Amino acid sequence: MFEIAEGGNLQPKRIEVAAAEPKEAGADNRNIIDDGKSQKLTRDDIEALKEKGIKGQEIVQQLIENSTTFRDKTEFAQEKYIKKKKKKYESHITILRPSARILAMMYYAREPGKICQLRYDTLAQMLALGNIHAGSKVIVMETCAGLVLGSVMERMGGYGSVIQIYSGTGPVRAATDCFGFPKSFYKTLSEFPMNKVESLISGTPCGAVPPELDTAQAEDESSGPANEKQKLAEDVDKDSSSTTESEMTTVSNQLEKQEMEVCGEDSVNHERAQNPEKTPFAIEKKRKQDERKQKESEAEILLRDRNADGLIIASRFYPTPLLLTLLEFIAPSRPFVVYCQYKEPLLDCYTKLREKGGVINLQFSETWLRNYQVLPDRSHPKLVMSSGGGYILHGITVARDTVKPNSSRPESIEEPASKKLKLTELES
Repeated sequence: MFEIAEGGNLQPKRIEVAAAEPKEAGADNRNIIDDGKSQKLTRDDIEALKEKGIKGQEIVQQLIENSTTFRDKTEFAQEKYIKKKKKKYESHITILRPSARILAMMYYAREPGKICQLRYDTLAQMLALGNIHAGSKVIVMETCAGLVLGSVMERMGGYGSVIQIYSGTGPVRAATDCFGFPKSFYKTLSEFPMNKVESLISGTPCGAVPPELDTAQAEDESSGPANEKQKLAEDVDKDSSSTTESEMTTVSNQLEKQEMEVCGEDSVNHERAQNPEKTPFAIEKKRKQDERKQKESEAEILLRDRNADGLIIASRFYPTPLLLTLLEFIAPSRPFVVYCQYKEPLLDCYTKLREKGGVINLQFSETWLRNYQVLPDRSHPKLVMSSGGGYILHGITVARDTVKPNSSRPESIEEPASKKLKLTELES
């Protein structure tokens, strides 16, 4: 824990254990009137104390001494008053290692829209119901800024495989990068675009040109230039190969600055004019593209086995088509979890799964949380609490029996052997 000293500098806080002194407290608070006149120090006096560099602990002590009603309050009320003033005037900074709980609480308190209103207790239920553990192969489809993905990677501890299904030009991992994972964790992570999942289910190679488009392309070969032969195939791979230019610009600017310092500005500009493909921006873009293609190839190999150990979906998109499509890659007797902040999409998803079959123990639940104040002689639920934490649909996959019984030839019903023997004895 650090405290802010004069000039904004941080210094370690010294924990001083004060001797217990007898407190002068009242029996109850019935005679205390909150009219705003009990404090003798004004706002200007407090600001003057801050400008002089007086620490927050001393400011709190002066507030207590200049309060006319402090000694009339009960012991509980005095502790509450001191705690409130310390939180306001004492500037303490505690550095904590990032975790799924801390990041989930931070995002939910400040920017809940970015994580689809996902509360931290709901996230904990998803990880438990999805049976996330080290050494498993998990498919994650989420639009929660990478919070769910990072929580899964933290629970797995760098062992196993995580396949992220993303939409758009690339995955969003703003919250994932805040976990501070080592490089070994990212080696277990692969990514695959949602627009190529159907090709895996149908068995066609990813990035291949459909037959009808290939025929139209062959007819235009004689009239078009040679470099247009791969135009359709490049359009299919456009989403997976394109990268965010803002990220590459930051890295290329750093490389450009270093290159200018070492080689000089004139020589660098001359070399770029001769070889534009060797600029820092082009090199970084090429590296990002190669890395994206490698991760996509790894994810494709893992998905083609269709033996994933779990599926987690927390997306702003309609969950029914996503779940029905991604369930094809889950092995039998494996859990799946779907989160949505609204119940109507999950109810439709529940109905479609019941009609299709292939799942058991299908349950639909609403998460609910209540915070309690736990203190001696005054434990009670807090008055302000979260109204809702979203809805969860979870179940377990099973192997569907595709063998149908032959109804053309009815089975012959024979009598038990013991009865046959008795009839034979009677006839003889």
